[in-house]
Amino acid sequence: MKALVLSGGSGTRLRPFSHSMPKQLIPIANKPVLAYVLENIRDLGVTEIGIVTGDRGDQIAAAIGDGSRFGVRITYLRQDAPRGLAHAVTTARDFLGDDDFVMYLGDNMLPSGIADAAARFRARRPAAQILVHKVPDPRAFGVAQLDEDGRVLALVEKPQEPCSDLALIGVYFFTSVIHDAIAAIVPSPRGELEITDAVQELVGRGTPVQAIEYDGYWKDTGDVEEVLECHRKVLEGLRPDTGDADVVDSELIGAVVLESGARVVRSRIEGPVVIGAGTLVEDSSIGPCTSVGSGCVLRDTGLRDSIVLDGSSVTGVRGIGGSLIGRAASVTAADKGPRHRIVIGDHAGVEVAV
Repeated sequence: MKALVLSGGSGTRLRPFSHSMPKQLIPIANKPVLAYVLENIRDLGVTEIGIVTGDRGDQIAAAIGDGSRFGVRITYLRQDAPRGLAHAVTTARDFLGDDDFVMYLGDNMLPSGIADAAARFRARRPAAQILVHKVPDPRAFGVAQLDEDGRVLALVEKPQEPCSDLALIGVYFFTSVIHDAIAAIVPSPRGELEITDAVQELVGRGTPVQAIEYDGYWKDTGDVEEVLECHRKVLEGLRPDTGDADVVDSELIGAVVLESGARVVRSRIEGPVVIGAGTLVEDSSIGPCTSVGSGCVLRDTGLRDSIVLDGSSVTGVRGIGGSLIGRAASVTAADKGPRHRIVIGDHAGVEVAV
């Protein structure tokens, strides 16, 4: 089995971050979402992975490399434009050959992994196997209708009147039969080759298509609120580790991870919290549910339920919560006034009232 990871797309719901970095590289507990995806695939014993990228493929390649640090081999595949998930499979046709493969959307988080689903696919080997998850409002998703044995009866993309509450999530298992089905479909009204249409083509032919209801945690990290919710969930599993960090006159409570070279001075950190390598925290109160990237400076700061990316600084600002602060950003105190919720992009500078 091979794997195909889709890492194109513009990430409009994550602007301003997605103006300057692929959404798949947004860090959750100081690790890119895409890294979690690759680790889940590696845990299946799959080592040949193709990553389909768009016009920011160079940033993804720089962050992920050749895959050796994950124990896999990565081939980068350029998609000329976001023409749909099924088009991405066509882009990867030569890489995939006639092998079975798992297709995984690179901005989806499934912390519990997909080992059980992979085992069922290998044991039964239907033409296609999809993962579904119950959602409150299925109209924003592809929706599956199943029989009592989990066989797919119909698939509809973003229906106004859903036939069920089972939404397709970002993991699919395919045999090579899917290539013929993709060749038989035409672009949808939005101009894309939809993978739901290709799977429906298999269903219409009477080809076996199975669904598994995924009962673990799943999140599409497509906007700020989803990223922060997923961040909280991942931090639940954090274990304390202060390593070689320098802690001076400070209080660490609960699960606090201090990466190499971090320094904490006259501060209070309440876990779960991750402080990145080489970051300085001074005269501050941090956490819970916070991660700070590497090379940051936090002085006289109060920060909780937030993500701070590499190289940023926050000085003289208390009461920051539910925030994302981009790379090399600067947050400083201004004249007194109302509190602010902060969502700022890379290399930005913002003055916040205290």
